[in-house]
Amino acid sequence: MFTLNQLAVIEAPLNSRVFLNGMAGTGKTTASIERMKFLLKKRIPSDQILILTPQRTLQEPYLNILHSPEMSPGGEVTPATVAGIARRMVDLFWPLAAEMAGFAHPEKPPVFLTIETAQYYMARLVRPHLDEGWFESIVIDRNRLYSQILDNLNKSAMIGFPQEQIGERLTEAWAGEPAQRRVYIDAQSCASEFRQYCFEHNLLDFSLQLEIFSNILWNDTTVRNYLQRTYRHIIYDNVEEDIPIAHDIIADWLPECNSALLVFDDGAGYRRFLGADPESAHNLANLCTEIIVLDQSFVIHPELIGLSNALVEIVDPSGTNNNPKNETPSFDNILSIIAARFYPEMLDSVAAEIRRLIDQENFQPSEIVILAPYLSDALRFSLTNRLNAHGIAVRSHRPSRSLREEPASKCLLTLAALAHPAWDIRPAKFDLAYCLIQSIEGLDLVRAQLLTEIVYRAKDQSLSPFEKIIPNLQERITFLFGSRFETLRAWIEAYRLEPPLPLDHFLRRLFGEVLSQPGFGFHSSFDSARVAASLIESVQKFRWSLEPTFDLSSQPEIGKEYIAMLNDGVIAAQYVSAWNNGNDNAVLIAPAHTFLMGNQPVDIQFWLDAGSNGWYERLFQPLTHPHVLSRQWIPGQTWTDFDEVQANNASLARLITGLLSRCRFKIYLGLTELGESGYEQRGVMIRAFQNVLQLHTQKTK
Repeated sequence: MFTLNQLAVIEAPLNSRVFLNGMAGTGKTTASIERMKFLLKKRIPSDQILILTPQRTLQEPYLNILHSPEMSPGGEVTPATVAGIARRMVDLFWPLAAEMAGFAHPEKPPVFLTIETAQYYMARLVRPHLDEGWFESIVIDRNRLYSQILDNLNKSAMIGFPQEQIGERLTEAWAGEPAQRRVYIDAQSCASEFRQYCFEHNLLDFSLQLEIFSNILWNDTTVRNYLQRTYRHIIYDNVEEDIPIAHDIIADWLPECNSALLVFDDGAGYRRFLGADPESAHNLANLCTEIIVLDQSFVIHPELIGLSNALVEIVDPSGTNNNPKNETPSFDNILSIIAARFYPEMLDSVAAEIRRLIDQENFQPSEIVILAPYLSDALRFSLTNRLNAHGIAVRSHRPSRSLREEPASKCLLTLAALAHPAWDIRPAKFDLAYCLIQSIEGLDLVRAQLLTEIVYRAKDQSLSPFEKIIPNLQERITFLFGSRFETLRAWIEAYRLEPPLPLDHFLRRLFGEVLSQPGFGFHSSFDSARVAASLIESVQKFRWSLEPTFDLSSQPEIGKEYIAMLNDGVIAAQYVSAWNNGNDNAVLIAPAHTFLMGNQPVDIQFWLDAGSNGWYERLFQPLTHPHVLSRQWIPGQTWTDFDEVQANNASLARLITGLLSRCRFKIYLGLTELGESGYEQRGVMIRAFQNVLQLHTQKTK
């Protein structure tokens, strides 16, 4: 059932510290789960076992076992991230942390900020500077500007250098136009101002939580002893995707724990742009008593190994190829090309081929993924419509997608604006018509627009009763939809007569009392219910973080502030529920990096836009730099074009290896003469495929 090396990991002595190394698909997580079960069978108290991962979604395989009937009752194994531990320790030891860190009000409780609320406070501080002409030399959306300043703060905490050095490091590495150095100085000033504001108001964003834990609490004997005595056995999976400070903490922890299993994925490091540091992670092997390598893949097709090797050797010849060699690769059975002149034609062919794979080759929809470097709304909509036309279920996930872009959240917030006329937010007629389509099951756009034109008065945000509509128009709209509209309208009118609730409470009532009921849009839509849950959680956290600093007597209500923040394009925090929309047997559409971080193999992969530079080039971030703000970069050096090309090559090689190692049978390349935006596609990846196929053709002649 298990290989000898897997058994060596699972049954390692209870005082061992093992560093487990291997490519994706070699059974590392399987062995780690069995190791956890082995510890429990050896009567190790479950509350002494700590399961660490870089992000919560990677804990899913462990949680599935821990929540299964096969687990005996008793204490609970603790799943966590180092960032999660940092937050809990700051909360638990707040009096100690607040005094030593220098908060203005250590006697008051802390306010923990989410990604959203941190951007909100950053926006309040930065907007006046924008009016003064700061950052005028760059063109960037405001929400991206706020998030990149926060990202700089996060990077400083992750790496372990003072935040006051951010601007200096970025400036020293810059070799372009002098005006960009002024941008870095402005970004540094905003970061320092935000940090000071946090100290004055007991606000803790991610960076400050991490700094307090790593610089203050972890160095306190009481705190360190508490953690080290509580958790005696550590299983740390995907260590290569975590941040350097996490590795430093684990390096201090390892000598004190009874046993440890550190799991390292060769060739990974997909979260480098978020601070992941595989080199730092690999150094932990020196602190372990044994290094075990798994080199037998249980996933990847043998011929795909040869394709992966060949592509990586062309894309990044200076890198290390960790795959076993395959001297005579054959690509006939594992690679197909779907070519078309125009993009819509290619999407039609992809949908038809997926239908054939399901009908004729008996592949399950859940074993098929469609990947692209970026997943635009247009691409997501086009693919979903085409697959649905073939009767194929679809699910998609894009972590960077803002809640304001979700139809269900637009609907909920439109109704919230109507129910709170004091906010003076007047939805446009089209927004209300679209809201009614989402709210009332079966209502089409034509009837929704007709109904909106008749009943909606934007001036006073009122909705007139359906019964006052003239009879012939009532018949066009139909009495069925009219009665459902009347139920919704009457609920809003009744709510207006009551004292206003906090926005998250209002949304719960609206969802539970109206929209989730039979005949309404959220009743049978799991995706809409998921979005509603994420929106309510987002609003709730926003309210919790603002209440201590919000003067309701002189400022608009928090609900109105939330809607304004969302309209600014602030990206929603990551919600674990968003990774599963409740329909497991469906084709997944996702950005390539998002699929990799899900860490689940599939049978068939479709790679769209294979000629796009998006597979290769990193996004332009004028206020930050993921490579310069990393522990592997030497401060004072200049970032050159050569460095950029090398980094892009290494990133593409990791991406190709990661995708192919999670494919059991076959990949399809989607090629068009003109890409989604109408431009020719001659990217690095498609050229690598062309070179590989040409060499293969020459060898087989």
